[in-house]
Amino acid sequence: MLLEVNDLRKYFPGRGGLLGKAPDHVHAIDGVSFGIPEGQTLGLVGESGCGKSTVGRTILRLVEPTGGTIRFEGADITGMTRQQLRPLRRRMQIVFQDPYSSLNPRRRAGDIVAEPLLVHGVASRRDRRVKTQALFERVGLRPQQMSLFPHQFSGGQRQRISIARALALGPKLIVADEPVSALDVSVQAQVINLLMDLQQQEKLSYLFISHNLAVVEHVSHQLAVMYLGRIVEYAETKRIFARPLHPYTQALMAAVPMPDPAMRRKKQHLGGDVPSPVNRPQGCHFHPRCPLAQDRCRVEDPMPREVEPGHQVACHLA
Repeated sequence: MLLEVNDLRKYFPGRGGLLGKAPDHVHAIDGVSFGIPEGQTLGLVGESGCGKSTVGRTILRLVEPTGGTIRFEGADITGMTRQQLRPLRRRMQIVFQDPYSSLNPRRRAGDIVAEPLLVHGVASRRDRRVKTQALFERVGLRPQQMSLFPHQFSGGQRQRISIARALALGPKLIVADEPVSALDVSVQAQVINLLMDLQQQEKLSYLFISHNLAVVEHVSHQLAVMYLGRIVEYAETKRIFARPLHPYTQALMAAVPMPDPAMRRKKQHLGGDVPSPVNRPQGCHFHPRCPLAQDRCRVEDPMPREVEPGHQVACHLA
């Protein structure tokens, strides 16, 4: 297993408490566990604000975890210092959602892609230029474009620059944080195909974070569904799409548009709003919006359990 995450938690401090009360905390991640084998993709889906992006940043130690363990290539990186993490950062990279804000507008594209090589002292100046040219060609850009600035590229081209930068140091794991959500649909397909081709060529592993279930179904081997900081369902992607067991997963699947107008899905409307990660409901966090909720769901917190081989669900009724 390339990456193993066990009981990962991240609590952000909230405002100070009143009348001597302890300050509240935002439970962004609350006991998340999963694994990513080498050369495979784990899709992480859920509504906005459920903690998906925080998971990606925490496993890379861009955000410090509150608890739990993160093991990468067999090494526990949870408590490593910045100096100890430095050589491992070459093998763990990230592609952000907005390809424009993640690129320095004052630097040329070639310098942006070559920056990881310079920071880690990987190659000489001439070798860096040769490697940068090869990276541009690898992601479908022309070496002649290395002298251009980010604003001179389209959105899809800027995301290709971000991908080239992530590939510069030869990583094994890439966290793709909604890498196509800011792009046009036709460009999305091109970037997704590029990521899949790179995975086959380099045996890359991806944590693919998205709210687009159609995209996740296409690229992922495993799927984890998050709700309010927790994973409520976890299994092979094909299995979840064929037979979702958690009521929240079922509602997400029902919202996916069907490509054939003659086909219909049974609509499931989720009432209410997503609860606050500061004042979470007692019992199952999903019960205020669940159409199947029972008295037990309101008082007892369901733990993830394996209802079928390789299929985990955190629901009393599954």
